Amino acid sequence: MSVDSLNWKILNCLQDNARLSNTEIGRRVGITSPAVSERIKKMEDLGIIQGYHTTISSFEAGYQLKALITLRAFMGKLKPFLEKVKTYEEVVNCYRITGNENFVMEVVLKNQKHLELFIDQLISYGETKTQIVLSHVVKNNSIKKAGV
Repeated sequence: MSVDSLNWKILNCLQDNARLSNTEIGRRVGITSPAVSERIKKMEDLGIIQGYHTTISSFEAGYQLKALITLRAFMGKLKPFLEKVKTYEEVVNCYRITGNENFVMEVVLKNQKHLELFIDQLISYGETKTQIVLSHVVKNNSIKKAGV
């Protein structure tokens, strides 16, 4: 199954609001609700659609700080860190990257003391650098059809 223009229209609707009914999506893209349902199911089965999520305000949930932390793993600590990072509740996203650092993590923290304690846990795995997030400039931008 290819991601044709109709599938992209459906994906755009879902990225804008994943709670839209199939009837409403069908109305917007010009097909029936059962046809929308079938296309969505196929895209889920193929892994094109990987899930539906609720976005929560970290600030309103009690986290006063959001930070990006890079980690350059010490020799022999890369694989142990790959397992350990999955257990940290503070980590919202973690990417393995190229360049001087091995990982970049997006983390949410209650306050500066929480940040200090979290960094103390990380330093046994490697050298860290921390940047405090002030605000979002682009947030959860939709993925659009790639230009060819």
